[in-house]
Amino acid sequence: MPGRLLPRQFYSRDALEVARDLLGQEIWHGSVGLRITEVEAYRYPDDSANHCHLGRTPRNAPMWGPPGHAYVYLCYGIHQLLNFVTNRNGEGAAVLIRSCEPIAGHRAIRRRRGRKEGPVLLTGPGKIGQALGLDGSFCGHPLYRLGGLEVREGSRASKIAIGSRIGIGYAEPEHQEAEWRLAIAGSPWVSHAKALKAVRR
Repeated sequence: MPGRLLPRQFYSRDALEVARDLLGQEIWHGSVGLRITEVEAYRYPDDSANHCHLGRTPRNAPMWGPPGHAYVYLCYGIHQLLNFVTNRNGEGAAVLIRSCEPIAGHRAIRRRRGRKEGPVLLTGPGKIGQALGLDGSFCGHPLYRLGGLEVREGSRASKIAIGSRIGIGYAEPEHQEAEWRLAIAGSPWVSHAKALKAVRR
């Protein structure tokens, strides 16, 4: 049985803090339920990997708030990537959902993911959008209301692992190296797990 919806104020904090607390929480869309196992924080105001680093554009407008909404964008013209908007209104920041574990709707997930099995189903941000059946219309969708895309209370991760984010070669070296990728330690439902190190929660 899905837990309660996470309240809007849950997201009104620094992206890295929200990212840590999202591990183990659940995403629901219709009959499909996923447990969040890996995330990346894109912080405000100085993170050069953040889409908002150079200011507001039509593409990144949802990232500027209000918090608690989805920021969905098309990557490489193929993948719909799901992010949760964080921080205070007017501070462009978000958490990218990188990997998940299926908890409901396995048949729909497998159909959308080409009948694949095991962690390859959901280890990567493009796979999450595909498994949930997302498109650009979900950009700006509130995550704390019933209906559509919902984020619900799950089981908090007891152990976490951290590492640098992936695919941000355009960012300043300090931000490429920042350990703002977080995952549930020991979970097989994590991408590039060997590049992570376990830490105390």
